[in-house]
Amino acid sequence: MEQALVIGASGGIGRAVAEEWQARGAVVTGLSRAADGLDVTDPASVARVMGALAGPFDAVFVAVGILAPQGGAPEKQLAQIDPVAMAQVFAVNTIGVAQILTHLPRLLPRKGRSVTGVLTAKVGSIGDNRLGGWYSYRASKAALNQIVHGAAIEIGRTHREAVIAALHPGTVATPFTQGYDPNHGKMPPAEAARALCDVMAGLTPAQTGGFYDYAGQELPW
Repeated sequence: MEQALVIGASGGIGRAVAEEWQARGAVVTGLSRAADGLDVTDPASVARVMGALAGPFDAVFVAVGILAPQGGAPEKQLAQIDPVAMAQVFAVNTIGVAQILTHLPRLLPRKGRSVTGVLTAKVGSIGDNRLGGWYSYRASKAALNQIVHGAAIEIGRTHREAVIAALHPGTVATPFTQGYDPNHGKMPPAEAARALCDVMAGLTPAQTGGFYDYAGQELPW
């Protein structure tokens, strides 16, 4: 039976992915700040929690991120950029997830296919950015995409069948998107989780390092 790991399992999307994998017959290990004390902004916390895992895991999903610091909101104009707030967004969305990924080589099987999905966002696409704004969040996700791409290249040298991909979940109805009401509406978490799990199940080693949405469509960097 597949062994799966969800990091950020207490969040709306992370919890839904864990439940979806369980429904598909996987044995799921979930980690979160609430349940396990995993603070991705604290290297000692990451080392302690991730270091306690044995693996190997056939599937890994990383659902860690913030839209803005607590009480804040994404910037609409350059004049709204606050260096302290921007550093907090990068500490979680980029540096924190990068620290998680440093443990992947030890936790993935050396032989046989494995898949790691890292939750990023379409607004992190530079090629798709036509509206501007959201400077900290966009930049943190663009930087994360680069880290995911580089990690896929490095890990692919020793784990030939590993797939590591940046994933855009769509706009999902979770506390994360509360107060943001796009014209196209929001997906329920369970629907988004099914779509993301389908994408991860279908990706091949030739697609490792790519950036895909919940429908499996490749997104521009």
